[in-house]
Amino acid sequence: MPRFRIDVEYDGGAYAGWQRQAGQHSVQAAIETAIAAFCGERVSLRGAGRTDAGVHALGQVAHFDLARDWKAETVRNALNAHLAQAGETVSILQAAVVADDFDARFSATARHYLYRILNRRAPPALARGRVWHVPKRLDAGAMHAAAQRLTGRHDFTTFRSVQCQAKSPVKTLDRLDVTRCGDEIEIRASARSFLHNQVRSLVGTLKKVGEGAWDAENVTAALEARDRAACGPVAPAHGLYLVRVDY
Repeated sequence: MPRFRIDVEYDGGAYAGWQRQAGQHSVQAAIETAIAAFCGERVSLRGAGRTDAGVHALGQVAHFDLARDWKAETVRNALNAHLAQAGETVSILQAAVVADDFDARFSATARHYLYRILNRRAPPALARGRVWHVPKRLDAGAMHAAAQRLTGRHDFTTFRSVQCQAKSPVKTLDRLDVTRCGDEIEIRASARSFLHNQVRSLVGTLKKVGEGAWDAENVTAALEARDRAACGPVAPAHGLYLVRVDY
């Protein structure tokens, strides 16, 4: 029974998130339906990250097992054909046969996220639904300096959803960089794993720094409070992208 890895790109705007949910349209269910249409097999797809409703992906990874051997290229092309026919905003970038012990979620060594802020007075036209539009000028340098207070191993209770199911709020944040390129601010975060809503919570807090409402000391105080109420506003989902998963 061969195991297949697929690398997936999707616009999350039409979905209730990655994970299959009763009565909801999810990315996982869309791909599982395409697999069934392709080969007649019902599989349970495991993804590297359970992105929330509205979150996009440039490099989500998932795996599944099939009873029959197929060429990886055939799997990729067939899934894309069925996804396109169904009108899904999901693309299988590549497929590969992997070892039986490969697990898209548990074999991952790092996950990399990008958050995009369009920082200009005029609202987006082409990037609508793919960036967070913030009209007020933000100080990206101050945001980056404050972000460095959050890297390393910490208790991130302040920056996780009250619905988070992780056993521990302690995580190691390897990278949190803020850069400006013209009218766009990019925030890049890397870690082995993240808590529910962690990246969006960090971004919303850094926005307060960028607009001058908070400084780096406020960010440190919020982290040390270990209290969800101390967090800044949670940034909207549509600016967030799962960029890459390392193995």
